[in-house]
Amino acid sequence: MIATKKRIIICWGMGITQQHNGVDMIYNIVNLLLMKGSIGIKGGGVCPVRGHSNVQGNRTLLINHKPTDEQLDALEKFYGFKPPREGGYDVVKAIKAMHDGKIKFMFCMGGNLLSAAPDTTYTAEAMRKLEMSVMVSIKLNRGHLIHGEEALILPVISRSEKDIVNGELQHISTENSMGVVEWSRGVLEPISEHLINETHVVCRMAKAVLGDRSVIDWDRFMNSYDAIRDDVSQCIPGFENYNKRVVQKGGFYLPNGPRDGKFSSEHVPGKASFNVTPVPDNSLADDEYLMATTRTHDQFNTVVYGLDDRYRGIFNERRIVMMNEKDIEKAGLKEGDKVDLFNYDDGIERIAPLFIIVTYKIPQKSTMTYFPETNVLVSINNVVDGANMPASKYVRIKIKKHNPDIYRKVDDHIIAATGTNPG
Repeated sequence: MIATKKRIIICWGMGITQQHNGVDMIYNIVNLLLMKGSIGIKGGGVCPVRGHSNVQGNRTLLINHKPTDEQLDALEKFYGFKPPREGGYDVVKAIKAMHDGKIKFMFCMGGNLLSAAPDTTYTAEAMRKLEMSVMVSIKLNRGHLIHGEEALILPVISRSEKDIVNGELQHISTENSMGVVEWSRGVLEPISEHLINETHVVCRMAKAVLGDRSVIDWDRFMNSYDAIRDDVSQCIPGFENYNKRVVQKGGFYLPNGPRDGKFSSEHVPGKASFNVTPVPDNSLADDEYLMATTRTHDQFNTVVYGLDDRYRGIFNERRIVMMNEKDIEKAGLKEGDKVDLFNYDDGIERIAPLFIIVTYKIPQKSTMTYFPETNVLVSINNVVDGANMPASKYVRIKIKKHNPDIYRKVDDHIIAATGTNPG
């Protein structure tokens, strides 16, 4: 299919990145495109499909646990303060640090960490060890129920609501997976006149904590989003004339060296590097399967809007496990049977009870379930090599016929892990 083609674009989503060797697979995607001469030309290149709007933009604007020295130098030069140089925690390391008592305070700008993170019981135990949890949210979610000694929920306006500051309607900007920065603004009336925006939360918090010690004019940021973008244009390459360019139709592209045929390898300056990767061992025991977690059509990340997954032909049920028909027959099961799912990574038994078998066109020994229902089966240590993100598409499980008494065992596990009786 690609042997005679040169203009090749390879797209991938989390089905690649959330494998234990996801980084290696992307290396080999790039290797293939480099061999074909399909990077740095029109109609060729890589195209990662993100799972959320502005994921790429967060990284670009240094929402990152380990910014580079060059990025920190730019902040220090412009603002005149010395940012910390040691790296922070990624999500998995942060959960482990909470569990070990190294983190006492958690501030979440949106999201639902409990339901998005792996190893639900372990994560809940970690969150309960905090001294204080602060959640900035546009709606209630299950994560608000699991917290430390003290907890605050700070409601804010959503992106779809009008954000009016000093009588002026503000607009935000985001970066998509193609590296294009565009603007948008809310159109709905805020649900309450007492709600503020997320920027005001951050600025007010900074003023209260830092006071006169701060070298930042936080009021300036609170009064206009344009002021924030003006500062971004001074600190981050590619954002020159930010406010003028972002309102143009179609926004603007950020610099991308490989897209423009400019390569920079740490080994050979001006050239691209190939990567040699090992062949993974994906062997399974006879009674083991690989499970991938996924979303339904009626779902956005951890927010479930309905019980249907119409693209896969599954309706009115979420606790299902999709299996190959030959695997179902070999296991002595049939479609519609009720089963319990188990994972035994780290020598710990993890249980997801009462799932219904659904026949699906999926490779043998592979299964698929919906998250967050099966996040409980994903060990906190089951991560992507080289990225340390949860390998939620590569989870070893066992499937057993449903035992009505399984809930007692589940409760025992929860009590042992958290000291809390779920009943």
